[in-house]
Amino acid sequence: MPERETLRRARKDAAEGKAPSTQAGEFVREEIEHIRRGKHGARSPKQAIAIGLSKARRAGIKLPQPDPSRSSQSTRRKAQRDTEAASHPHKPAPKRSRAVKRTLKHESRHAGSSQALSRQARSAASRRRSVRSVKAKSVKKTGKSRKSSR
Repeated sequence: MPERETLRRARKDAAEGKAPSTQAGEFVREEIEHIRRGKHGARSPKQAIAIGLSKARRAGIKLPQPDPSRSSQSTRRKAQRDTEAASHPHKPAPKRSRAVKRTLKHESRHAGSSQALSRQARSAASRRRSVRSVKAKSVKKTGKSRKSSR
């Protein structure tokens, strides 16, 4: 279950009209804090982010489904299940919850380090082919922006 403060922050973001990914960021932030405080660990920063996004979907944040070309079918199915779980919330099964916690407690706390998160952010950014990066590369190559050549 997400903390009350996280839900409050996410609702505030929604009320301000911010994007669902921004609202979900609060849940990811909470997960990173859990790892840093030693509540549990994670195998990688990517796993910590996935846990946060799952919590966000279950809390009712309207995140879009992952891109089919970039994610496995099981990931998309899990996202779909999380979205559906938001419409009929219930307490998690105690036995399963304990099992997951016990498993995560054995994982490293390194996933929450600023170094690991920085590495994750850089690799994620390099995979993104945004218009900005294409423009920036053309400026670097030619020495002038596309706007000035018009």
